[in-house]
Amino acid sequence: MFTEVLVGLVIGGLIFFFVQRSRKQVLKREDGWWGTGAPPDDGEDFNIRPFQVTTNNEELEDLHRRIDQTRSVPSLEDSQFHYGFNSHYLQKVVSYWRHDFDWRRQVDKLNQYPHFKTNIEGIDVHYVHVKPKNLPEGTSAVPLIMVHGWPGSFYEFYGMIPLLTEPADPDDLAFEVVCPSIPGYGYSEAPHKKGFDSVCAAHIFHKLMKRLGFQQFYAHGGDWGWQITTNMAQMEPKIVKGLHVNFAPPSKPGLPMMLSVALGRRFPKLFGFTDADVQRLYPAVDKLVVESIKESGYMHIQATKPDTAGRGLNDSPVGLAAYILEKFSTWTDNSFRNLDDGGLTRKFSLDDLLTNVMIYWTSGCIISSMRFYKENFGKGLNQPHAKMPVHVPTGFACFPNELMHTPKLWVKQKYRKLKTYTPMARGGHFAAMEEPQLMVQDIQTFIKTLEKK
Repeated sequence: MFTEVLVGLVIGGLIFFFVQRSRKQVLKREDGWWGTGAPPDDGEDFNIRPFQVTTNNEELEDLHRRIDQTRSVPSLEDSQFHYGFNSHYLQKVVSYWRHDFDWRRQVDKLNQYPHFKTNIEGIDVHYVHVKPKNLPEGTSAVPLIMVHGWPGSFYEFYGMIPLLTEPADPDDLAFEVVCPSIPGYGYSEAPHKKGFDSVCAAHIFHKLMKRLGFQQFYAHGGDWGWQITTNMAQMEPKIVKGLHVNFAPPSKPGLPMMLSVALGRRFPKLFGFTDADVQRLYPAVDKLVVESIKESGYMHIQATKPDTAGRGLNDSPVGLAAYILEKFSTWTDNSFRNLDDGGLTRKFSLDDLLTNVMIYWTSGCIISSMRFYKENFGKGLNQPHAKMPVHVPTGFACFPNELMHTPKLWVKQKYRKLKTYTPMARGGHFAAMEEPQLMVQDIQTFIKTLEKK
């Protein structure tokens, strides 16, 4: 009798273990309050307010005065961008900024799409909301939230918005696009309390989409936008219909990844590695370790003491421009480190690059944007969402000059319903801004597979 009971308990325990293991986990997050002081007794303000980007003479005069008073430092001979932003080329950028860049014209460009603000959990959340103008009769727009990263902004998506909302091909889907600013970035208010990480941002953006009336929607993100939209999918897998990302570094390296790194060069087919995978990953020490160290110094500063470095950047427009624009050089193509001008205008215009810088400068958000690293990394690398797989249908756009290459095998470890994995023809970390047409094509292809169109 005892043996039968024991066997029954063991079998029951094993069944319970495997049922629990196979059950899809959902990321949990309670409501927070990120405003000053305690939350009001009368509850949350659900009003949505139109917003416009503005400027004035005082703002521009202050900017020009600070630019005029900058102290130039000569770069080392033959250093190109290996020591950071080349000082000689920086003078040319600053001269253009001071004498030729027209911020008032760029403000008009920013305002070509409708902007709004709404208060969620005590802070004003800014977003751009664009609906198709000419929907064919009998069709409805597909809702899509797109989330930026650092040191970018909602402006990264301005080249994609018209392609998504007014597609030239009648067989393409028309999207209703929402592009929020992460709290602490751009025109979204910064949290006033410690602890605001990607999970908190995901929770707030779910509230935003619900407030806008969306029962279900698709999500796209790169850089921090990848983490936030991934958290949104983990949080509400029935509401996020599909997730499209162009950045997916392994958050929790497991045995398959370790084995593939160790043996993939010798046995690539065993791990599904393509020639491009092998080229991007090996020699592994150079590609995965040395290269990461070269490009991650900023991350350690921002994950530990963001307020110290940020204070100087918030006071100096030239320092801020150098800090931000250096990323748009090297993260677009690491070979640009070998160029005197950092290849900065090979992929972007100075007007677009300086518009992004001006969003940081005029909003004074550089410190709060840097704090996002401390709030995320300060909690350690073993957070629940890092260990949790994503069961929402996912599409991945693999751009060849991304900071870290992620083979299909690695993406599938996290995203269990990977529907599309596209090796892209060209592009780097800021692919939405650099290659808007390629990005939109991949989003169309991915979502069409889910919409059965």
